[in-house]
Amino acid sequence: MDFELRSAREKLEREQRERMQRAKAKADRERRAKAEAARRRDALEASNRGRRLDAARAQEEADQKMEEVMQLGKGISFSHMFEALRYDGPGDKIKLPPSSFKDLSDQGALDKGPMYFRLSKVRDRVSGASPDQDAGESTCCGVLEFTAREGSAQLPPHVWNNLFQSDIPDVPLIEVLYASLPKGTYAKLKPEGVGFSDLPNHRAVLETALRNHATLSENDVVMVNYGQLQYKLKVLELKPASSVSVLETDVEVDLEGPDSVFDNEENQHVLVPLETGKVESGAVEEGKFRYYKFSVEEGMAEKVVSGCANIEVKIESATSGGDTDIYVSRHPLVFPTQHRHEWSSHGMGSKVLILKPKDATLVSGLYSVGVYGFKDTAKFQLSVAIKDVIDSQRIGEQGSVSSTVNGDSVVCKNCKRHISSRTSVLHEAYCVRHNVICMHDGCGVVLRKEAAADHVHCSKCGQAFQQREMEKHMKVFHEPLNCPCGVVLEKEEMVKHQSSTCPFRLIVCRFCGDTVQAGGQPLDVRDRLRNMCEHESICGSRTAPCDSCGRSVMLKEMDIHAIAVHQKS
Repeated sequence: MDFELRSAREKLEREQRERMQRAKAKADRERRAKAEAARRRDALEASNRGRRLDAARAQEEADQKMEEVMQLGKGISFSHMFEALRYDGPGDKIKLPPSSFKDLSDQGALDKGPMYFRLSKVRDRVSGASPDQDAGESTCCGVLEFTAREGSAQLPPHVWNNLFQSDIPDVPLIEVLYASLPKGTYAKLKPEGVGFSDLPNHRAVLETALRNHATLSENDVVMVNYGQLQYKLKVLELKPASSVSVLETDVEVDLEGPDSVFDNEENQHVLVPLETGKVESGAVEEGKFRYYKFSVEEGMAEKVVSGCANIEVKIESATSGGDTDIYVSRHPLVFPTQHRHEWSSHGMGSKVLILKPKDATLVSGLYSVGVYGFKDTAKFQLSVAIKDVIDSQRIGEQGSVSSTVNGDSVVCKNCKRHISSRTSVLHEAYCVRHNVICMHDGCGVVLRKEAAADHVHCSKCGQAFQQREMEKHMKVFHEPLNCPCGVVLEKEEMVKHQSSTCPFRLIVCRFCGDTVQAGGQPLDVRDRLRNMCEHESICGSRTAPCDSCGRSVMLKEMDIHAIAVHQKS
């Protein structure tokens, strides 16, 4: 009996323990479920709160950016992202798609005058994210036309090079913002490298280059072309803002000197000063130039004009293996070449070049000397001197009197000279043994027999040379040369072509005073009759008020207007 009671009690206690354990486990599960629900609820609330904060921050940034865009554009909001494409053209005017024209015209941007834009390089292209722009890689520009493909903007080299200075991504993206720029009043520029200040009237050359620009921005690099040469000028400072408009405004320009002076002059177009009477030593590699400059003062010019003195450029070769040529020009032709020069000398070894100006009024001024490495690396000594001229005419007159043919003279059958009849037999015997006449048509030079084999004539031009000089003569004078305009000529014809008819030749415009490329023949027949080139025809078509009557008259018609209208006065 007791055993049964004890078993029933143990069973009851066991069942109670199991129920308590099940109740405890259930309570633990419920507690964990409540904690997990609370954690999920807190995480969801935190996520929603973060989204609300991000949305509020994005809205704030968008509002701030919209405010900046509106402030930058003075009430016009235009901010678009485009793929940047490159096109060849001068200046800083870009091409935008037609949709941009509609957007700008709807906001009245066309009524506010010239349109300017600020371009920024887009770094981060993650969808939905704010583009991270590099403040140092931005620039301003004008607009040329609205003909670009939708979704793209076409940039000229000036804008492209200033925007993508270091790396160019596979798909270059830029942000274009409409901007209202103040008119510039001051600009400080600095040439990168030397040689720009050597250009005649280099400020006018810079002004001509800036005519293709609508804006300037600090840290931009402006390219200035002078013939086939290119110079880089960095914009250091602008007033009244870091980006300004240069349209219809007078800008005071300061030019700083370059950091380097003559560090790498062999590879640059640099004019090394050359003092009259002093020797300058140097070396030039084959196919390259070394440039020098010297000036002729008014007093020396008068002696040269009167015939009492000559301008002599002398070059002495210091090495036997190398050979040089010298080319000389007068400003405004700054850097003489094989095709463009006024005086040249192509003899082998040392040589002296006497400058004889064609125009007596153009003797004084600056001259440029180009030493060209014709063969190997040549060391040389260059000097310029103003030397007095000996009265050779009087000496020649005396010689002609003394060499008057006497009545008893006879003509030598070999050398064709007049010889006294008393010594004719002896002279002819000696002359036949030692001398020979060159039989080339028009030559007739009497030569020593041992030197006759070295005396040759060019088969093309007939000039006489020594045998060792013929190869250089054929290469310099008769090798076909290609002009940048497409014409192929020999040297002499090429010199005439590039000084008179080549559209790429440099001239000083009679209307703007700048040194510019001449261009081709003008379309107007009257301008051709007035010996105007294409540039002068276009430049002279600009109008200016007449000083007498105030009427707007084309510059090229101003003289005719003055004669026809104001002749009496």
